[in-house]
Amino acid sequence: GLFVTDYFTRTPRKLSPFRSFASIELFHFHIPEDTVIAVWNLITFKEQGGTFGDQCPDRSITVYFRSGAPSVINPLHTHFPRDTAVPGSFALTLTWTLPNRTTGVFNVTSPLPGDWFLAAHLPKDEGKISVKGLYEECQYLFQPQLIVQRLVNIAVLYPGYITEQSMAPHNRSYLYKVFVPSYTSRVLVEVLRCRGAEGCPLWLRLRAKAPPLHNSTALDCREHAPCQLALDLPFWQHWYYVLVEKHPGVPGTVSFQVIVQLTDCSRPSLARPPFLPSSASMNMPHSFGSVGGLALGDSSPPASPNSTKHPVPTPTASAAGERCWPVRPTLRNELDTFSVHFYIFFGPNVSVPPDRPAVFVINLLPVLDSGGVLNLELRLNVSSLCGENVTVFGCLNHEVPLMSGDNASVTCETESLAGFLLSVNATASLSRLRIPYPQTGSWYLSLRSLCATQHGFEPCINVTAEVYLRAYLSPCINDCGIYGQCKLLRTNNYLYAACECKAGWNGWGCTDNAEAFSYGFQLLSTLLLCLSNVMFVPPVAIAVRSHYLLEAAVYIFTMFFSTFYHACDQPGIVVFCIMEYDVLQFCDFLGSLMSVWVTVIAMARLQPVVLYLLGAMLLSMALQMDRHGLWNLLGPSLFALGIMAVAWTARTIRRRHCYPPTWKRWAFYLCPGALIAAAAVLLYAFVETEENYFYIHSIWHLLIAGSVGFLLPPRAKPSGRLGPLPRRKGCGYQLCVNEQEELGLVDPAVASINSICTS
Repeated sequence: GLFVTDYFTRTPRKLSPFRSFASIELFHFHIPEDTVIAVWNLITFKEQGGTFGDQCPDRSITVYFRSGAPSVINPLHTHFPRDTAVPGSFALTLTWTLPNRTTGVFNVTSPLPGDWFLAAHLPKDEGKISVKGLYEECQYLFQPQLIVQRLVNIAVLYPGYITEQSMAPHNRSYLYKVFVPSYTSRVLVEVLRCRGAEGCPLWLRLRAKAPPLHNSTALDCREHAPCQLALDLPFWQHWYYVLVEKHPGVPGTVSFQVIVQLTDCSRPSLARPPFLPSSASMNMPHSFGSVGGLALGDSSPPASPNSTKHPVPTPTASAAGERCWPVRPTLRNELDTFSVHFYIFFGPNVSVPPDRPAVFVINLLPVLDSGGVLNLELRLNVSSLCGENVTVFGCLNHEVPLMSGDNASVTCETESLAGFLLSVNATASLSRLRIPYPQTGSWYLSLRSLCATQHGFEPCINVTAEVYLRAYLSPCINDCGIYGQCKLLRTNNYLYAACECKAGWNGWGCTDNAEAFSYGFQLLSTLLLCLSNVMFVPPVAIAVRSHYLLEAAVYIFTMFFSTFYHACDQPGIVVFCIMEYDVLQFCDFLGSLMSVWVTVIAMARLQPVVLYLLGAMLLSMALQMDRHGLWNLLGPSLFALGIMAVAWTARTIRRRHCYPPTWKRWAFYLCPGALIAAAAVLLYAFVETEENYFYIHSIWHLLIAGSVGFLLPPRAKPSGRLGPLPRRKGCGYQLCVNEQEELGLVDPAVASINSICTS
């Protein structure tokens, strides 16, 4: 056949260590129909400071693949919530082949068409809290690329028509496809009049949605006569691909005929007439060709080149063509993103008759609904059983309802189909099912009531069970509980939801408490972070005693908002918020930086109010730009230290000796205060992690408040027995220098005060 190659790529994204599904990077691809091979080229490279990260350590990268919906991953092996079905996915781990770059290749032969999702993440780290901008962080970037090769002009088989084909010696196989409409209970593919050098040296393979693989349903025509391949309960509204493959080493030309028969379960006594689909099958895809333009039963479908088609009589259906029951639709009511309720007409109470199943369909929209959780709830009305031992079984299947015998209703499985099982009875009258990230399309729920006997389950007699049925789509499972937050995430134009857990809780719905913080631990951490701010009381008392009223007001502001910010910032249930979280965080950060600013300005002994206003404006601007940026916070502090250094240098030059002049001030106040502040900064920048945050940050509060008490300079208070200083009359100004204040002594009353006034 003729192959066409398509190429798709995505923008590189920075990967993060795995904590929850909210920390992964999700990539969305679309594979077209008739694709025979898909090749993913997985490119990963390191960056550090805008250059190649040759010095960055090698960290393994895990990539997950899934068709139809995002992968439900569990790399930390946590517990899922009860009644949760976990769909499977394929995982691949990339290793580094070069210092700063690696490439992995993942091939999928005959992939399913439609949406494909890739999820990638780094392994979980130790949870270190790093200061933004302190050092160049190693970044691991991931970029997937997709190359697909698809066949064009695949021959279409029309039900009830014979297709003649001749396979040349240089050909290995022929590929066909047939569209299976709704209400089809069986697909029968048969090879007729097969003539070759060695009998009928052909393999017959059948697969839904994509070309067959080596492990697809197959039949060796050498060993079976007639060569018929039957498939019960096929997927509705999908293409089925038929591959006729020649045995290797067979010489000469092989001629054969292929015919497909579809059994219409809405009319069990007849097969589907040639080219006469039921009313439910008219919604065919455009790729069916020009068939949609033909009048029903007026003319035969067009014959493809090198083959002929002939109609054949419609045989009667076999025992497999079991009667299918009416499918009741549901009404879709969209309340919000991933908040959809499916209402049943004349429901929500449903009557399940004893002689047949009750079938319902739930339609999930492509792309829009695969990022949430499909929830199903069955509740049995015990009073409707009339004392009988009745069990109602529910089978939820994708793209085709399960309408087989009693054993299949109990197990919810057949040879070619598997679904999700629910059951309710008089003992357990409630059953729930949750499917995170469900595949889109039609989901069919078949309800069947059976009575328990000594020989197993048998159909009930004259007992109609009544069940309450509730089906809905939600963003997360139980809204992630009290220890989690349901987040709505976006990757390009695709939306999905995931839980972000806190207080040590883990799992898909934040229900795994293996590492959870106890209530006593949460209370202790909250009290430590809040009560450690009481250490600001001594600096406030020192400031008031020294008449630094503005500084004392700033310290009180910092103590108040730091206390209530940490009371509101707790991850568990010991939380108390007096304002919005964002307001408390801004005031806490502003108060902390303003405390540093006013303390340094007071140490410089500069009194203009304009400096305090300048600091407040600069710090507010920096916090509004980035509250966690290093230089946005460090810049104003360094500017204040620069002002203090200039003031101290000017005094040192003017007085011709070091300022402050006394060694006691340096030894007992400035050096201890500077060391305490430096220790606090080192703890904050290099030691603090998520596990030790509550006590390391409490120590940070104690050290910062203690350093302020040491660094705040004393203010000299003139003695009451001294009279007013004489002032010289005349023009000019008078500059009074208080020597005691310049010396920086704590208690000015110890020595006499001598003022030197010059004009």
